[in-house]
Amino acid sequence: MAHLEKPETISLQKDRAWKLYLSLPILSWALYDFANTIFSSNITTIFFPFYLQEVIGANERLDQIASSFISYANAAASFLLVLFSPLFGVLIDRSGKKKAYIIPFTLITVLCTILMGVFGMTEFSYTLFGLPAGLVYVILLFIMAKFFYHSSLIFYDTMISDLGTGKQIPLISGFGVAVGYVGTLVGLSVYLYVGDSGFHKAFIPTALLFLVFSLPLFFFVKEKPLAGKPEKTGFFDGYREIIRTFKEIRTYKAVFLFMIAYFFLNDAIATAVAMMAVYSKAIVGFSSGEFILLYLVSTVASIAGSFLFGYITKASGTKKSIMYVGIILVIALAFAAFAVNAAMFWVAGSLFGVSLGAMWVTSRTFIVELTPENKRGQFFGLFAFSGKVSSIAGPLLYGTITLVLADYGDLASRIAIGSLMILAGIGLAVHMIVPDNEA
Repeated sequence: MAHLEKPETISLQKDRAWKLYLSLPILSWALYDFANTIFSSNITTIFFPFYLQEVIGANERLDQIASSFISYANAAASFLLVLFSPLFGVLIDRSGKKKAYIIPFTLITVLCTILMGVFGMTEFSYTLFGLPAGLVYVILLFIMAKFFYHSSLIFYDTMISDLGTGKQIPLISGFGVAVGYVGTLVGLSVYLYVGDSGFHKAFIPTALLFLVFSLPLFFFVKEKPLAGKPEKTGFFDGYREIIRTFKEIRTYKAVFLFMIAYFFLNDAIATAVAMMAVYSKAIVGFSSGEFILLYLVSTVASIAGSFLFGYITKASGTKKSIMYVGIILVIALAFAAFAVNAAMFWVAGSLFGVSLGAMWVTSRTFIVELTPENKRGQFFGLFAFSGKVSSIAGPLLYGTITLVLADYGDLASRIAIGSLMILAGIGLAVHMIVPDNEA
């Protein structure tokens, strides 16, 4: 007969969970998720794509060209991350420093986003590469902002292992992601200022919100000191360390297999996030306001999914939980690809919201479970490496499909989003063979 916990024991556990969440270090850490999700949703998912579609798109064919620009800009930012993310992980393991990188990377992201707003509202008398100069500058600044934003997350994600015990980490991770998606709701308030045109006006308010809610982490989160004397690292030492780690692949088979699975799952997620706004407007005919409402609902679903999968992960295990998330993702993409009315896209957006929030919770937890503590920073760097390589492949695939098939109008976008189902299916197949063991 299964052991049943007494009601007072369950109540005590819940009380301890809330005390954990509301402790100053963990709340400050979670508020950075709140802050950076404002940037991610406002810039990557909504207003930068809306801006490009506003400047470039005028018919079905030009909508596909705008989609290609968005895809290639995201791929370029991810290419930079592929070059540098492994080095960042080695820096963490050898120096123990995280805030020393999070703070400047955040400030650079904020500056680039402010400049996006400045150049977006400035009219230039010349063109670059046959395009309006302001548009080119905004795209280049977006690439830099996204690069430094994602670079900061490598150090931020690694910080989670300093905040609690192994049993607490799934709950802390779920709390952080949920608080992050509440940040999305706050970030969307910028739409009230922007309206249905002049989307460049969203860039500067978004940058300021990102900065303000990052400050608690800057001041109130203390890093776990590195045991022993920090090692001195040369620039190329990181790559040598990565090569050595790849040579030890048999020792770390589980985590390497998971990174391959994550490559394909994240490929589908990252590309869908980047293209969600223009896809909904081009395929389903959503107005900007209707998409904002859809995104609000999707965000609420992400919050629910984050909290829910924190507990599902604790109860069922991380590997099974990731499998559940992948299945939800495939179903969401199927609804999006075959949507013939707004109702189907509402279902797609809600399911995608659940999978997006839950993937962050489960994947961060699985990396902690599968990796030894002395190499955790390096594996978080490799984890980011896997994710960012996929973030090149997915947008390049999507952008190439929409560019090559631009003359077919909306069908190009349906085929492009359908290709993501195949990638997610491959990720699930690889994930099934990942050994479920802890470091």
